[in-house]
Amino acid sequence: MATIALLTDFGVEDVYVGVMKGVMNTICPDAKLIDITHAIPPQDVRGGALALLDAYRYFPEGTVFLVVVDPGVGSDRLPIAVAYDGYTFIAPDNGILTYLLGGREDYQVHALTNPKYQLPAASSTFHGRDIFAPAAAHVASGVDIAKFGESLVSLVTLPRPTLTIAEGKIIGEVVRVDHFGNSITSIGRLQWRDDSCLVLQPRDDSGQSLTIASGSARVKIGKTTLTGIKHAYHEVATGELALQIDSTGQLEVMVNQGSAAQRLGLSVGDQVTLYYETCESI
Repeated sequence: MATIALLTDFGVEDVYVGVMKGVMNTICPDAKLIDITHAIPPQDVRGGALALLDAYRYFPEGTVFLVVVDPGVGSDRLPIAVAYDGYTFIAPDNGILTYLLGGREDYQVHALTNPKYQLPAASSTFHGRDIFAPAAAHVASGVDIAKFGESLVSLVTLPRPTLTIAEGKIIGEVVRVDHFGNSITSIGRLQWRDDSCLVLQPRDDSGQSLTIASGSARVKIGKTTLTGIKHAYHEVATGELALQIDSTGQLEVMVNQGSAAQRLGLSVGDQVTLYYETCESI
């Protein structure tokens, strides 16, 4: 049974998501449909790109991802299908696959231009229903993406979130505020080497890893400075502001049973500076 995973900014108040599911199950009745989220902020392509990066690797190989955050719907931006890493991604070519692909070139991409694999008389405002959902269902039914349209050699890309590493200092930004008010930053990916030492992994193979002593680490965000990186919420008192590493390996500002974003007035794009010592220097 094929799996189709949906990620959109459509919300759940309107009929859009349900209609796309109806289209897909009409074409591929056996498809298993999974909602990743429909709460991407409206028109937030970068937010959708980051959410997709965090989510996709937890799905079984062969999953088809229907990714629709599409402020350019009806314009000359292309709808595309991308085969990569054992998965297929159906999306607009607006940069939403940037962080997923990470500058790699080992993917296959085709435009969704063949009307045979679209609904008749596709609208200019709901490509999710008329173009993207049919393509996802046809892939789930076994159709090769090469049948959808011409092969493409390049895709639209987004700039990477801020991550500047210098001796003793890392500058990042808030990239997401979750439902609980946790403010996730671009500083990562971080892994615990032991209880007092974190390892910052390089973004690509050309970089080197860096160790960070968790106890002495200081983070300045706005007018607030926080010292020490915790393992989890329970290590601080209820209502206390602190730092921790989130489930994807990113540095996060949190409040135990509260909202860090509300407490500090944080928004996506706010600068975050981490001052650190290496584990070997202390």
